[in-house]
Amino acid sequence: MKSLVRWTTKAGLISGALVGAVLANGLAVLALTPEQITQKLSRIPVFTIADSKGAPLVAQPPNGQKGNPAAGVFLSQKDAQGFLDRLKTQNPDLAKNVKIVPVSMAEVYDLERKSANSKDAKLEFVYVPTKQQVDSATALLKQSGQKIEQFPGTPLFAARAGKDKAKGFLTIQQGNQSVIPMFFDKEQLQGLLDSFKKQQPDLAATADIQVFPLEGLLDAMQTQKDPQLEKIVLVPSAEAVQFIQSLMQQQPKAAPNGQPAAQPAAPKK
Repeated sequence: MKSLVRWTTKAGLISGALVGAVLANGLAVLALTPEQITQKLSRIPVFTIADSKGAPLVAQPPNGQKGNPAAGVFLSQKDAQGFLDRLKTQNPDLAKNVKIVPVSMAEVYDLERKSANSKDAKLEFVYVPTKQQVDSATALLKQSGQKIEQFPGTPLFAARAGKDKAKGFLTIQQGNQSVIPMFFDKEQLQGLLDSFKKQQPDLAATADIQVFPLEGLLDAMQTQKDPQLEKIVLVPSAEAVQFIQSLMQQQPKAAPNGQPAAQPAAPKK
């Protein structure tokens, strides 16, 4: 069977683009259009705390300090629920007016763009990764010799393989295209690598896992001219996907005309 897992030959392009996006201050040519970025982010579920009208819960800078209001965007529904549970204890009046609202990362991106172009105070969205993935990312960087206490941002995991500087990124076949998957969960990437070891053990033996900040990737997509960025596909966490699927299963099935299907009448006594 022909393997659907391959390795790119130009690993350095993406690495340089992500690092450049974090450090550069100048404005570069747009690599991807907003529509292209929106399409990439549309399949990633995230969780916000919002009121009945869908307006996100916003935190103001403390004690009159300078800064923009910020809204948290959770990668995990469990983390969002934990935040809401703490809010119910600390501020029950506020908590009773908000709930967890699942949205796509594309919607967050669109809100950020609208806020940036608004005359009002800019609203910042802060991604909240799971502690497990942050710990995994921090451990990877420490293993590579970097002195770091905690990963700065939301980690994304990708795999490389090859000898020395010739290492390339792992690609998978998606339709007629080869794409570079980046995972929010290190464990999902490790599972893919374990399968690949059975197909190409010699090459897979040289594989390692790299970690990048989501925030840096988003900046790179908007400011870096690198065709490799078009090949990146974000892979949502299994937990987030399973939760969304459970919500969909709970929704009533629609009748052929688009109306909710009629429920069977209760038996007469």
